Amino acid sequence: MRCEKLDVWKRSARLSVEVYKAFANCKDFGFKDQITQSSLSVPSNIAEGMEKDSKKEQSRFLEIAKGSSAELITQIYIAIEISYIEKQIGLSWKKEIEEILKMLVGLQQKINSESEH
Repeated sequence: MRCEKLDVWKRSARLSVEVYKAFANCKDFGFKDQITQSSLSVPSNIAEGMEKDSKKEQSRFLEIAKGSSAELITQIYIAIEISYIEKQIGLSWKKEIEEILKMLVGLQQKINSESEH
């Protein structure tokens, strides 16, 4: 299945764009690189996984996307605490990434059940 057809890919790509825009002028290049990298990793790993022929490989890349999602949540909390982003924005991002995580779990379950048949 093409990644562009997946809502989870669309939503995670949109969130990555928001993160990139929010940190465009951030002078803390270390933090900026970390948070933008983890946000970019989510849709990128979904895309890469969906192009794999093996269901096991697809599931593995979704697992990586889940890890990047957890990393992003951590960085969002830190960004709020150190006043790099407004609390309201950070919490809306956190809510979105939690929804994305649920969608990733669902997609992974679907792929795993298909590989059993």
